[in-house]
Amino acid sequence: MAYPGWAGAATEGLNRRNRGVLHASEHVLYQSRFSKDSSDLFLGERKESWEILYNAVDVDHFAPAEVAPAGGPVLLLGGDQTQAYRLELALRTFRRVLDAEPAARLLVTGWLVSSAETLLAELELRAHVEFLGRYAQREAPGILRRAHALLHTKVKDPCPSLVIEAMACGLPVVYPASGGTPELVGSEAGIGVSHPESWDRDEPPSPEALADAVARVLADRDVYGAAARRRAVERFSLRPWLDRHSELFHQLVQ
Repeated sequence: MAYPGWAGAATEGLNRRNRGVLHASEHVLYQSRFSKDSSDLFLGERKESWEILYNAVDVDHFAPAEVAPAGGPVLLLGGDQTQAYRLELALRTFRRVLDAEPAARLLVTGWLVSSAETLLAELELRAHVEFLGRYAQREAPGILRRAHALLHTKVKDPCPSLVIEAMACGLPVVYPASGGTPELVGSEAGIGVSHPESWDRDEPPSPEALADAVARVLADRDVYGAAARRRAVERFSLRPWLDRHSELFHQLVQ
């Protein structure tokens, strides 16, 4: 599903194709309630067979570190930084975190859509931010275990696997309270920060609001982290997800 805030003039062209596939399908799996509601809005409500099935995680492979990372608090901005605002927001948020926590560090993964050098210099962050580049999925647990919390800056994210994987590794999540992310994190595994809701443009929370949420999570990170792991195991384990797909495929071929 495309919306004007990120797809611009291409929105209807993308949705025309998606609309045809959606309504021609025998059964549809929506990744979140947000995915269902936004699909209804832009692609038309589906009357036929559908269900919501969240993404899943191998909770044995993605598990907490035996020993928490040493030193000051470490934040992780994970995934690819394919929208410029996501990295800029993370850096401006981290600047405020660093003012309160001088030993804090920020890890940034993935492909960068634009250079961060100018902003790093402006905010005097170069010595406190580490860019890890792109990584293979097998490396993901090790990267997650290097952090104390996940800073997820994407708005309207339908069902980010990164968030589920981080929770499985015991990382609380700080994020914009939109999209499907609040459904994943709930009230106990992190803090969502409200922001203006619009389909015409992405308007994320302010760095100040996100930094305040980071401070609150770090102040009680053991409780948030344990809740994150528990929620991932109870709600997003891989085995039930695989079983449901097997059941569906069996039904569809009968």
